[in-house]
Amino acid sequence: MSNVLILRAPGTNGDAETAFAFEQAGAKSVAVQHLNRMLESPQMLESAQILCLPGGFSFGDDVAAGRIFAAKIRNQLADAFRSFRDAGKLILGIGNGFQVLLKSGLLLNDYGATLARNPFFSARWVRLRVIGEKCVFLRGMELLELPIAHGEGRFVTRNDTVLQSLDAAGQLALQYADGNVAGVCDLTGRVFGLMPHPERYLDTLQHPRRTRREAQGPMGLAIFRNAVTYFE
Repeated sequence: MSNVLILRAPGTNGDAETAFAFEQAGAKSVAVQHLNRMLESPQMLESAQILCLPGGFSFGDDVAAGRIFAAKIRNQLADAFRSFRDAGKLILGIGNGFQVLLKSGLLLNDYGATLARNPFFSARWVRLRVIGEKCVFLRGMELLELPIAHGEGRFVTRNDTVLQSLDAAGQLALQYADGNVAGVCDLTGRVFGLMPHPERYLDTLQHPRRTRREAQGPMGLAIFRNAVTYFE
């Protein structure tokens, strides 16, 4: 069982759902902390095995989605976060949290990738497929359905060479049915960011087509279980 630390900021709105998801997945303990507390006491990371940056609109998405949150990590918490990552622990970023992981350099080490604005805000269920076996959070999965809700979530790279390198390394771990990137992991598979929201699919009853066909099991919950059981 694992200790989970969920880090929220002004504008985060997915922390309660995400805490519930980890609890349902069997985490030993789940703590939700405000960024200001982390800035005061970075050592609180030491007792956790899993760090999660949940979804929402941190700092109102001023300037760009996740950028202010990411700047605070870069400028004041970089050493603590890198030590956590390099100690073999897990980091998960969902939605806005994925944006923070990319813009802080924690996920791809400033590899030349970002999440750009979509033509419009999209809130719907999507079909996804898992690529490879590198990502810890996606082990044992092939196809899944999850809801999305974002305006800035289009994964883009500086050039095609960067995209091809990430693909060859198995880091484009989660893709939409049309082949676009939905989630990315680091080279170890222990740091993972995704735009879909697994915390919103913890029970088959949440599936919009549950009454019309046999809905796929709650694969959102499976993602959290993979994280929690990783340290067993």
